[in-house]
Amino acid sequence: MANTQNFNGKWALVTGASSGIGASLARELAKHGAKLILTARRLDRLEKLAAELTAKGTEVRIVTADLNDPAAPQKIYDATEGAGLPVDVLINNAGLGQYGAFCTSPVEQELGQVRVNCEAMVRLTRLFVPRMVERRRGWVLMLASTASFQPVPYLTTYAATKAFDRFFALGLAAEVARFGVNVTALCPGPTESEFFDVAHAGAFKGRGQQPAADVARLAISALARGQRTLVPYFGGRFNALLVRFLPVGLVTHFIEKAARPA
Repeated sequence: MANTQNFNGKWALVTGASSGIGASLARELAKHGAKLILTARRLDRLEKLAAELTAKGTEVRIVTADLNDPAAPQKIYDATEGAGLPVDVLINNAGLGQYGAFCTSPVEQELGQVRVNCEAMVRLTRLFVPRMVERRRGWVLMLASTASFQPVPYLTTYAATKAFDRFFALGLAAEVARFGVNVTALCPGPTESEFFDVAHAGAFKGRGQQPAADVARLAISALARGQRTLVPYFGGRFNALLVRFLPVGLVTHFIEKAARPA
């Protein structure tokens, strides 16, 4: 059974905390008594969220960092764990995407997805998890996606990075469970956030976007009970199951037809 009170008094680091799911995860952790370290690129957004949480009695620190910069994970570590703040909860939420044909999309945007969604996530996890193992306690949430269950043409790089994130989380979870560290891969579908606008991915937006607050509530509960994969809505769970029994070429064919840019 989930015991979210285990987060009470613990320091939780949330990347990509300036909006969307990241901000909602920070709010949800604060409800359960966690102390928050918020990090993202946009200082004004972080300050606004920090003021909101502080007004409700939550202790908050801010670290501005751009995870597209290879030096950012070490900067975040040095300002937190390296400065004497034991980070027991690591929320690897930061990520980005890009909709469009791979052969014509900006190459830096494609490489940026790999740097932020994969490289920075691995670097941060490698910095913080050893300390969790030493303390014999910790919680790590990796933001994957329902896109991680099959190739997604026109979000080709994004879906591939999210498959990496999900498998990384599952492998790490098996490694560190005996040390009291829980790892959960969160696989949301269309969620109320800035993602689709930033990625120019309106074709994938769908009619029924799940509220970010609902995703966060379910995610923190799953993390507390050590659930290794969470798809937070029925349609996503059904699709993830369905694609296991269909030829991947067939699935990809229909997605390409539906998602092809006009």
